[in-house]
Amino acid sequence: MKKIFVLDTNVLLHDPNSIFAFDEHEVVIPAVVLEEIDSKKRNADEIGRNARGVSRLLDGLREKGHLHDGVPLESGGCVKVELNHRSFVKVQEMFGDVSNDNRILAVALNYFLEEQDKNEPCPVILVSKDVLVRIKADVLGLTTQDYLSDRTAGPRELYAGYSSIKVHPSVIDEFYSYRYLRIEPLRLPYSLYPNEFVILKDEMGTGKSALLRVNIDASRLEPLFLSNESVWGISARNAQQRMALELLLNDEIPLVTITGKAGTGKTLLALAAGLLKVEDEHKYKKLLIARPVVPMGKDIGYLPGEKEEKLRPWMQPIYDNLEYLFDTKKSGDIDKILMGLGSIQVEALTYIRGRSIPGQFIIVDEAQNLSRHEIKTIVSRVGEGSKIIVMGDPEQIDHPYLDSASNGLTYLVERFKEQGISGHITLEKGERSKLAQVAADLL
Repeated sequence: MKKIFVLDTNVLLHDPNSIFAFDEHEVVIPAVVLEEIDSKKRNADEIGRNARGVSRLLDGLREKGHLHDGVPLESGGCVKVELNHRSFVKVQEMFGDVSNDNRILAVALNYFLEEQDKNEPCPVILVSKDVLVRIKADVLGLTTQDYLSDRTAGPRELYAGYSSIKVHPSVIDEFYSYRYLRIEPLRLPYSLYPNEFVILKDEMGTGKSALLRVNIDASRLEPLFLSNESVWGISARNAQQRMALELLLNDEIPLVTITGKAGTGKTLLALAAGLLKVEDEHKYKKLLIARPVVPMGKDIGYLPGEKEEKLRPWMQPIYDNLEYLFDTKKSGDIDKILMGLGSIQVEALTYIRGRSIPGQFIIVDEAQNLSRHEIKTIVSRVGEGSKIIVMGDPEQIDHPYLDSASNGLTYLVERFKEQGISGHITLEKGERSKLAQVAADLL
């Protein structure tokens, strides 16, 4: 049955192509949504870019017909800009204020009431990423849903980068004898991905086990390249950290993604590996460390000083880890060390657009606050001979239009998990302190 989807502004600002995501159904854009998009189009950020994208898409559709009558789409549906369902009477009985959200609710409600008078009414669904708008719609008796078309996986469904398999002890003995195992004879009920880690455990219940890695073409299991040695004074404290170091120090894997809760060691491990590769082995010319400038809580506003001084509060977590690795004793010592080395650059992602970055070890921290477009922009900057590490915690998102299933980091992990040039690992055990681990689990 044909359905009518009424889109909230935040859906279009989150994904301009959402217009085309509803197959053969009718897409309705309330007129007030156009006003809100127009107010955002001059923003010099992702929201402004998406607002301009929506404007261009609608302008292109306008050339095919009148938007207020409905313009057919290739999917069999149509898109329509609403002009005749603006009556606010019904909504005003529940919510007095004439706000933009309530005007959008009024459009959806008027469509719903109009359809109820027909012999075969079409379902009317309000699509919004605003939880309160969905709640208010439910109060009005409207069907409502979040925009889910761009979701890759929830935090509990996200590819972990490793799996545990119980096997007969003879299989583990075979691996230690021949130093590899073919995957096909294992008859697994699921597929293993390139560079995925596998923990073999004895199904008989003994302590016999083995840690292996899937090869590039996902045909066999091989031993890890590295022994469990320290890297710049940092040693792996659990199996997942050892897997992370394996990926970080493997020059044949140019893209590494790491997810995990606060305190699991993501940033520290990546920095230690970067320092080893840049300062000791000279495999890369420079260590570039970047973070998105997204505040947690209320923004502190404009900061005084030059660019480096403005960025310092945002980049302080990076400096904290560098101070630990360099074992500095006094405040300001890390700045002198970095100035003397000259091969370590701490930067905001704001300045990465348009660059080409060859021969560098690149670390992108807090990537869960990046959109799919931003993550594409960053990864596509990587030049010949560079390695990029993208990491973050999908459960700690400060961006107003992203969630754990639609952020750029989750998208990157899921899209690259079948590629031999990438590797992923999820760190689960907190190693910062017992308090930090309990806080991450309970709060």
